[in-house]
Amino acid sequence: MEKVKKVSKSKQGKLNRASGRRFEVKVRADLEKMRWIVDKWANTIDLEKGKLIPAKPKFVFNHQLKRRIPIGISSGFPDFVCFKKTKNGFDVIGLEVKANGYLDKIERGMCLWLLENKIFSRILIAKKAEKRGQIDYVDFAEKHNKT
Repeated sequence: MEKVKKVSKSKQGKLNRASGRRFEVKVRADLEKMRWIVDKWANTIDLEKGKLIPAKPKFVFNHQLKRRIPIGISSGFPDFVCFKKTKNGFDVIGLEVKANGYLDKIERGMCLWLLENKIFSRILIAKKAEKRGQIDYVDFAEKHNKT
């Protein structure tokens, strides 16, 4: 009988973050192939105050070095801001990358706020498709029947 090796929660967290970063890079490359200009979004929304605020960087504590190490540039919401030249100027959208495509209640509230305040014309959610290696883009407003 084979023994199944259990992965610690910290190890699983590292694996999940690395997988998420790889998927973000893949999504970014896919959008750039579709002629979008993609940049990391460095703001987030304070729903209590109802305004955009700068996002704080995320850190993890490295026990060997005995100090905090940044794990990302920022923890902005959504992940990316994307621009594309159109006949009438530019189309500006927000893009949140979620492997499973699921937004929690707070994230859905932030998406609604961004659309209501016309920060973005649309917000897309990038998720892994059923077919391995492909990406699905879901329009938040269409999925939640809100504009």
